[in-house]
Amino acid sequence: MKFKNCSRHTVGVEWELQLLDPETLDLYDGIMPLMEFFPDASFVKPEYIQSCVELNSDVAANSDQAVRQLRQTLERTVRRSTELDMSLCAAGTHPFSRRLALITPLSRYRRMAKSAGYLAAQQITFSTHVHIGMASGDEAMRVMAGLIPVVPALVAMSANSPFWRGHATGHVAYRHRILAAAPNYGLPTSFDDWAAFEEFLAAATRSSMIRHFKDIHWDIRPHPDFGTLEIRAMDAASDLQGVHGLVSFVRCLIVTMAQASSAQLSPLIPQDLPYWIENQNRFRASKLGMDAEYIINAKGDHRPIREFIDDLFALCLPIAPKIGESRGMQIARRMLDEVPAYQQQLDAYESGHSARAVVERLQDALLRTAAEGSRAA
Repeated sequence: MKFKNCSRHTVGVEWELQLLDPETLDLYDGIMPLMEFFPDASFVKPEYIQSCVELNSDVAANSDQAVRQLRQTLERTVRRSTELDMSLCAAGTHPFSRRLALITPLSRYRRMAKSAGYLAAQQITFSTHVHIGMASGDEAMRVMAGLIPVVPALVAMSANSPFWRGHATGHVAYRHRILAAAPNYGLPTSFDDWAAFEEFLAAATRSSMIRHFKDIHWDIRPHPDFGTLEIRAMDAASDLQGVHGLVSFVRCLIVTMAQASSAQLSPLIPQDLPYWIENQNRFRASKLGMDAEYIINAKGDHRPIREFIDDLFALCLPIAPKIGESRGMQIARRMLDEVPAYQQQLDAYESGHSARAVVERLQDALLRTAAEGSRAA
């Protein structure tokens, strides 16, 4: 499979929003009527479930440009949703909905649902995906391998799904627990080069493990049709500030890794960790978020994940002004200094004494973001 040429280190964003009934604030299967307003749009798309709408940026030079595009799209989407008597919010899961998902009637999604069986109706999750342009498939494989130890940091920073079906789950990114039931999910495998990944794709297809590379739902995967590396580990951010900070941090990390050698990265980023440690670090991040302990070596030594993230920021800061990410990294830094998104949900539940109060807060946050974009226009 050919890896498409793409402008190196450009960025694209996919942001999945929840469609709501404005009265009950439960999820609403409204994507089909909403898409009638955007029949040919590349920036508003249906997703696997009918209670989700995906907003896309175009290929952008940096996170500032990508978020400006998303602001314009969000304002239009909110306006059209209101006309259809729907509302919107964003988080990794809906705090109280107990309904089974209605699958969007597109051929690929129908095939996936048939294969998944009952699991298909349970996978009601929402995420933020970031695409970064790669010079080649070989570069994509090298950077993907280097990012594996960093996935827990991205999970912790973006964690925004502490509730499921009305229950406080004890996991700050419960979205990952829901998706864990699916095949081809989780941390990626490392490949020496693009040829090795092509061999894997051929074997996975021949064995009927997958029919298309999009059937691979790893936290990080190459997207050869776009010429990008796609980062998929993050919960849906509740507003565009959250999206901006995450996208900027991801882009700075990837550009830094693409330009640095393993020897330059190894003092800060653990190399060649056993799989059980990589998986445990990821689980801890999804359960405890910014309070997790990050295992740093095969002996089991560990440190606070917050300190690890601080080191990653220090590693990325020199590149930020060179690639137009100074503002984005300032936003990302503020995110670390503020109350995490998952804790804001838990606080809303505590003060409002209901999961509905959490959705009200999420809805208000998204509508404020849309209003800010409208005023800026």
